[in-house]
Amino acid sequence: MTATRPVGGSVFLVEDEVMIRMMVADMLEELGYRVAAEAGEIGEAVKLAQTTDFDFAILDVNVNGKVISPVADLIKARGRPFIFATGYGSSGLPEEYRDRPALQKPFQLETLARMIDATLKDAAA
Repeated sequence: MTATRPVGGSVFLVEDEVMIRMMVADMLEELGYRVAAEAGEIGEAVKLAQTTDFDFAILDVNVNGKVISPVADLIKARGRPFIFATGYGSSGLPEEYRDRPALQKPFQLETLARMIDATLKDAAA
């Protein structure tokens, strides 16, 4: 991988499907990241987005039928980068966030690594 990734970087992960959340957490750890917090529903994600210290977030777009926008708004206000994960393609992103990076589910480890590297480079620029 590239040298731009911070060693021990931390991630806030929001995903309502437990098995997918576990798989993504494993992928992140394999890439050298630490999951600082994870949430499976919007209310919990809002609280964690306000109180958890993390370097970037990966957000499922649709969490139990609710759009992730309130959580994305909080993370954006904190100045932290984030990546959407969606099974709906970029057209499934909230309209105000269509310019943000989006991982198409299902995704592979290499795709996740490239998306994180690009997102962190853009955030540092």
